[in-house]
Amino acid sequence: MTGHPRLDLALAPGGLTLPEGRIAVFGPREGTSLDPLPKDRVEVITTLFPDHAWFDRQGYACRLAPDGTYAAAVVFLPRAKALARDWIARARAATSGPVIVDGGKEDGIEGVLKDCRKRTQVSGPVNKAHGKLFWFEGGDFTEWLARPAAGLDGFVTAPGVFSADGIDPASALLAEALPRSLGAHVVDLGAGWGYLGAQVLERTDVTRLDMIEADHAALDCARQNVTDPRALFHWADATAWTPEVRADAVVMNPPFHTGRKPQPDLGRAFIRTAAACLKPKGTLWMVANRHLPYEAQIEDCFATHEEVAGTGRFKVLRATGPRVAKSPRLIRRDRLG
Repeated sequence: MTGHPRLDLALAPGGLTLPEGRIAVFGPREGTSLDPLPKDRVEVITTLFPDHAWFDRQGYACRLAPDGTYAAAVVFLPRAKALARDWIARARAATSGPVIVDGGKEDGIEGVLKDCRKRTQVSGPVNKAHGKLFWFEGGDFTEWLARPAAGLDGFVTAPGVFSADGIDPASALLAEALPRSLGAHVVDLGAGWGYLGAQVLERTDVTRLDMIEADHAALDCARQNVTDPRALFHWADATAWTPEVRADAVVMNPPFHTGRKPQPDLGRAFIRTAAACLKPKGTLWMVANRHLPYEAQIEDCFATHEEVAGTGRFKVLRATGPRVAKSPRLIRRDRLG
């Protein structure tokens, strides 16, 4: 793993000096190099399970939220503008020294730099590899702190979670297509803030619902939105989780991108996980964008499948007869953090 090009430049000829003390690093994604930073002083702040687990394996201290006061902070800009501002405000509030902000052009770094300059004196920027890095001390960023999660059609959401501003139309289409009976044990892969889970629990035959979500912030919202005792919450990577007892049904609206980069392989991994979660006669109910070619993966993992509902944008697929021979197992990866 090579160093981070913009951090390297800022810390060498760029004039950035790190003070002694802990360094909070907000939102680095799996594979991001933090080599320019002193590893023994870094605390990675992330709510995303795969990133949290990856940096934990690299030997970094990891947290869900900042704890106490730091000597410096680094913010890797997320895609969502509201979340980016919240992280910068939290970094400023928790840091006695410089707040370092890094992002690519596609992450909105130009707009964030412009807005930060309105609030404080900014050093840099360092331009490299289709992105920028800058840093500042001081300034009032309290207005950027995210407000407490607001109600949305009776649900609670948070900045940066999927479909934070409204019920996702694909999930709504899937909810409408679900039958009145799903079986006793249901798994919701990629549960988000709990919309689909709430619809599943309207069915009286359901006795257990496992809700699997990689974003801890979204899972916190789900806990508020789904208070039914039949629901169990798991902070885990949905592509690497199976229940200790196979389920009757899986429902899912799998993600197909990371940041702005399409990654249909992520949805394919969800399909493989769904097959591993199900009983021999279990059923998968999934919704996807119509252009995504998931049918070949479904054919590999299930005996039969069909489209049961759809629009010009989305398709709801039903698959039965999972082709899984291995014994089920529980990956207790929701214990981290």
